[in-house]
Amino acid sequence: MASSTAFLSSLSPNPRKASSCISPKPSLSNLSFNGLRKSLHSQTSLSLSSPTLRSHSRRSFAIGAGELPLVGNLAPDFEAEAVFDQEFIKVKLSDYIGKKYVILFFYPLDFTFVCPTEITAFSDRHGEFEKLNTEILGVSIDSVFSHLAWVQTDRKSGGLGDLKYPLVSDVTKSISKSFNVLIPDQGIALRGLFIIDREGIIQHSTINNLAIGRSVDETMRTLQALQYVQENPDEVCPAGWKPGEKSMKPDPKLSKEYFSAI
Repeated sequence: MASSTAFLSSLSPNPRKASSCISPKPSLSNLSFNGLRKSLHSQTSLSLSSPTLRSHSRRSFAIGAGELPLVGNLAPDFEAEAVFDQEFIKVKLSDYIGKKYVILFFYPLDFTFVCPTEITAFSDRHGEFEKLNTEILGVSIDSVFSHLAWVQTDRKSGGLGDLKYPLVSDVTKSISKSFNVLIPDQGIALRGLFIIDREGIIQHSTINNLAIGRSVDETMRTLQALQYVQENPDEVCPAGWKPGEKSMKPDPKLSKEYFSAI
């Protein structure tokens, strides 16, 4: 377990950016759609360009940008150990392609201070994300044994208690590197959060410095806006849009309908 002193000393306001980033090419020919608790040995061959996957989303947002930014590109795939329901499991990101949206968030260390407030907040709202066909995955560089010990610690004692989603172990730091959130000279991840759609494309990302927690409400709102524009490809969502509010047509003339109503 990382000590509190070590973590506090890591709160540098300007963490040095990694000189290089690893962005592995995920294999698209052997994507497994097994559940989290099922064996990963049986693989199903699918292509991201197949009609089956395209039919899940009316609007594609894959822009084929360069290595940076990650938004608009296929999320780097990974397979790692995780803790869920106080058991050790395997999590493979590409298992969710064609099935679910994913909220993937990184946090610095187990047994710290801001981290449990974020992790438990997402767990408490898990049912709302589930209704939006979305899974949540938390990731840190800690081992599964540290994750398990933290889950088994009561919330009133700074622990997490039972969580409704997996905590992934990134002990090799390869996942944090591939998502460009690793602070190399400290060996921990910034507070990065990524919304990945059912095609496996990163549609949203935020990265906070170590001392700043994230908003579950804003994550939910952004996810709802993403799902709305994917289902309504001729519309866009203005600032602060929430379900039920007026959207906008991305056209010089048709957009006046929105502006005249506000």
